[in-house]
Amino acid sequence: MKRTMYFPATILLALACCMWSCKKDYGNLNSPTAEQFLNNASKSELNNLVSGTESGMRNNAALYLDDVGTIGREGYRFSGSEPRYVTDLLGANSGTLSSSNFYITTPWASHYRVIKNCNILIQSAANATTITDAEKKGYSGFAKTIKAYQLLLNLNLTDSNGIRIDVNDPDHLGPIVGYDAALTTIALLLDSAKTDLTGAAVSFPLAGFGSFSDAAGLVQFNRSLAARVAVYRQQWASALTYLNDSFFSLNGDFNTGVNHVFGTGSGDQLNPAFIPLNQAGEIRVAHPSYATDITPGDDRINKAPLRNATASLNGLSSNRDVWVYTSSTAPMPIIRNEELILIYAEAKIALNSFPDAIVALNVIRTKHNLPAYAGAVTQNALTTEMLNQRRYSLFYEGHRWVDMRRYNRLGELPIDRPGDDVWTMFPLPVTEN
Repeated sequence: MKRTMYFPATILLALACCMWSCKKDYGNLNSPTAEQFLNNASKSELNNLVSGTESGMRNNAALYLDDVGTIGREGYRFSGSEPRYVTDLLGANSGTLSSSNFYITTPWASHYRVIKNCNILIQSAANATTITDAEKKGYSGFAKTIKAYQLLLNLNLTDSNGIRIDVNDPDHLGPIVGYDAALTTIALLLDSAKTDLTGAAVSFPLAGFGSFSDAAGLVQFNRSLAARVAVYRQQWASALTYLNDSFFSLNGDFNTGVNHVFGTGSGDQLNPAFIPLNQAGEIRVAHPSYATDITPGDDRINKAPLRNATASLNGLSSNRDVWVYTSSTAPMPIIRNEELILIYAEAKIALNSFPDAIVALNVIRTKHNLPAYAGAVTQNALTTEMLNQRRYSLFYEGHRWVDMRRYNRLGELPIDRPGDDVWTMFPLPVTEN
C-alpha cells in the first residue's frame, strides 16, 4: 500500500472567502463588504452569513464523496471528460496522487471558505450591538459547530498529513498540525460551541435542520458530531456520553438528523450527487463488490440497483448504479441516527460490552431485512460485523475509506486492476506552499 508524500504548506485557497446562499450570492467577504459585517452587523446581515455558510457547505460535496468513495472502493465515477477519477484516485499504473489536481484542491478550498465564513460570523456576532448576548451565543455556537465539521472533512482527506486549524488571520496563519492534534482541537471547538449553545437564543432560520433548528436541537447536532470525533479518537466512554446528549435513539427513525438540502428555486442549487439511473457518459456506479459481498435479502441492495447495460471505462466495469441520492432535490446527510446507532455499537464493542453492541447491531440488521446476528461473540468478530453494517448503512455518505483506515484494514479493500493501489491519504494541496 502506498502512502502519499507530505507537502509543507500555507493556505492560500482559504483566503478566497467567497460565500454562498440558498437565495443569493453574497460575494467575496475580502471586499469592503466585510467591514459591514464586522462593524455592528444587523440581525439580517448575520442571518445572511448563516445562510451563506449553510449553502457553501453544499459546494463540491459530491466531489468529496467521489474522492472518499472511489478510494474506499464504494464505487467508480465514470467521466468521459475527466479520466483522473479512475486513474489517479485508484492508483492506476502505479501512479501517485497529485497535490495540484482538482480532487484535493477543490474540496479543500471549499471547506476552508466555509470556515472563513464561520470566522467572520463569530466575530461579527461578537461585535454586534443589535442583538442580545443570548443571540450572540446562538450565532457563535452554530458557527463553531460548522467550523469543526468542515475541519474534520479536510482532515478525513489528508489524515496524518494534517490540516491548518488557525486561519483567523490570513496574514498570520497558524501551522499545519498533525492528525491527533487536529482531532483534539476539533473536539475542543465542538465543546466550546456546546457551551455557547447552552442557554443561547437561536433567532436565525436554518435549512435542513428540521426539529434541530433551536438551541437545544443544535446542541444535539453538536453532540452527534462530537460522538463521531470521539470514536475517531478511540475515546469510547466519551462517545457514549455524547450520544446521550445527541438525537441518538436505538428505536428511532434511521434518517432523523441534519442534512444538506437542495431546491429548484431561483438562486438555489440541485443535489450535485444525483445522477439518473442508466445514464451514459457521466455516471456513478457501485463497485461490483457491493453486490457480491452483501447478504442475500438485505434491502440495502436497493442503493445499487441493476443497470440496463453494464458500464465500462479504462478496464473497470459495473452493472449497478449508485442510487443513494434519488432525485435532484434529495437531501444529503451530514449526520443521522443510523450512524449514531452504529457509533453506539462501536463504542460498546471497544469496551467489551458485547450484549449491548449486539442489541444495536440487531436493530440495524432487522430493519434491513436480515436475521439477528449469530456470529462469534468476540471483539474482532463484532468489529468486523460493525464495519460491515457501516459499509451498507452509510454507503456513499463518506465513511467507508475513513473507517477502514482507522481500523488499519485498507489492505482488505479490493484492487481492481494490476498496478492499482489503495491510498492512505491525500497530499496537502500545492497551494499550501
